[in-house]
Amino acid sequence: MLDRQKILIVDDDENIAELVSLYLTKECFDTKIANDGEAAISVFKTYMPDLMLLDIMLPGIDGYEVLREIRKSSSLPIILLSAKGETFDKVLGLELGADDYIMKPFDSKEMVARVKAVLRRFVHEKNVPDTDELPKECVFFPDLIVNQTDYSVTYNNKKIEMPPKELELLYFLASHANQVFTREQILDHIWSYDYIGDTRTVDVHIKRLREKFKDHPEWEIKTVWGIGYKFDYHGK
Repeated sequence: MLDRQKILIVDDDENIAELVSLYLTKECFDTKIANDGEAAISVFKTYMPDLMLLDIMLPGIDGYEVLREIRKSSSLPIILLSAKGETFDKVLGLELGADDYIMKPFDSKEMVARVKAVLRRFVHEKNVPDTDELPKECVFFPDLIVNQTDYSVTYNNKKIEMPPKELELLYFLASHANQVFTREQILDHIWSYDYIGDTRTVDVHIKRLREKFKDHPEWEIKTVWGIGYKFDYHGK
């Protein structure tokens, strides 16, 4: 019998947390609840969840700070929960490394569907490196190696940690160097049909990649205004 996937629910509203736990338990998930940011970080380390549902508005350490702390050491799938509907809040969460964003109040079926969709993507990505029969998928550029077989990136002889989706985006663009892709094409290729999001997700991930690889003289992730993005290689 397979172990149940574990979901850490972080919300200071006990009624909402219990309700979410109930819905997920019915779907055969194992759940644990934390009611503030400090507890979330502590429970994360001991419970070792497969996914975290994280409310932004928490007493003490807010959800954004919890997200920052976890992203220092883990690519754990994280879905933000928030009553805030502003675009800024959603973009900030994605920039900090969230995998999805659900606005309160939310439909229970939609919440469960999003949890399952994020877990499907993450489990697939995590298992890809363990499949020995897959061909080695690497791209090489000056000071850069992107290996999608073992999900590693080396830049200036140092390993660069990044979430799977960032790595897939980098590999996709770099393996088609100097080819321009629209945001819609990138969204479809990297996130596929079951991703519930919009093209702003692409912009956020491009921004995060640029922050990791600044000012290389021979290549860059370039904006092609009015169209989309490309990995621009102009070396020898």
